[in-house]
Amino acid sequence: MSSAPPLLESQFCRERQARLCHHLEENELDAAIIFDRHYIHSLSGYWHDQPLTPAALLLKGDLKVTLITHDESPEASAADEIVNYIPNHLFTLKPNLSACVTEQLNPLLRGLGAVGTEQKVPSALIKGPECRDISEDYQYIRRKKDPDEVTLLEFSIACADRAYNEALQMIEPGVSEVKVMAAMLEEATSAAGEFLSGWGQDFQCGRPGGFARRRNIKQGELFVLDVGVGIRGYRSDLCRTFAVDGNPTNLQQAAHDKIVEVMTLGETLLKPGQSCKEMFNVILNELDGWGGHQFFHHAGHGIGLDAHEVPRINPAWDDKFEAGDVVAFEPGLYSDSLAGGIRLENNYLITEEGCRQLSYFPLDLVVATA
Repeated sequence: MSSAPPLLESQFCRERQARLCHHLEENELDAAIIFDRHYIHSLSGYWHDQPLTPAALLLKGDLKVTLITHDESPEASAADEIVNYIPNHLFTLKPNLSACVTEQLNPLLRGLGAVGTEQKVPSALIKGPECRDISEDYQYIRRKKDPDEVTLLEFSIACADRAYNEALQMIEPGVSEVKVMAAMLEEATSAAGEFLSGWGQDFQCGRPGGFARRRNIKQGELFVLDVGVGIRGYRSDLCRTFAVDGNPTNLQQAAHDKIVEVMTLGETLLKPGQSCKEMFNVILNELDGWGGHQFFHHAGHGIGLDAHEVPRINPAWDDKFEAGDVVAFEPGLYSDSLAGGIRLENNYLITEEGCRQLSYFPLDLVVATA
């Protein structure tokens, strides 16, 4: 894999800006204010790698983009203006960094009537225009992933694969969950070549999921590892399940085989126009109660700049797949007799013809190590 994350392309950043501006115009908004560093990266090509300090992006209806950051020479191929602020005194951070940003931002808002904001914008510090939350709308606006975004997600998936390879070297009875998780994080970070922008989420053995514990994994258990690797805001989401002792029971293997069968079925439904609610019901009918086991969670969701995005394979919403969606599909079965459960998850790009699988790490309960 490449030694560094691929860069977003200015052309596609400008196209993403244009889609957001179209929404602003339709909703009589004069501008958008963005504080989420993931979204800023997507729109401008600028990655604000310091999580302790904020940045902001102002996108006006005339497609002018102003970036506010403390970086003196930021790499922002799709920003028109850079405004700097000072975040510290002798490297001690100031107490209200958002106020430092809005001090530079507010003069740029004069004459604007209403602006769209997302949930991280400190609206109480915005002076002048009316602030209207567009967080949910923005998920729909940015659901279509451009080619440069897909490339970055594939890089994130490759980093997750490296983390799974590391886990396979360690998994055996007596090893602690925390040590497995820590080793996976180290390997994913090494593969990325920089601090991860996201990491998680399930590292409990003998259970459907949860954060890693100071607990040793045991013979006969199944280890569900659901790993999200964030690279410059773009986050993959992959799950694999491994037999701790390398010797799954007949019951465990049968449940695993059923899930693989359902994954193959589900892939036929990952196509434009397909109702996500209907797909969920197909998966639910195939799995819940099969062999006395349960299926009790969503069947998947969109991925990209957040852990969960549009579309949602979940009966609480009535989304439909569209070309350009990148989704995680994750069927599972759970019961005490399985010593936890089994969940498998791959990532897919929805295309006009159906779907393109983006993740290829083996699905087996027992995987040979190199």
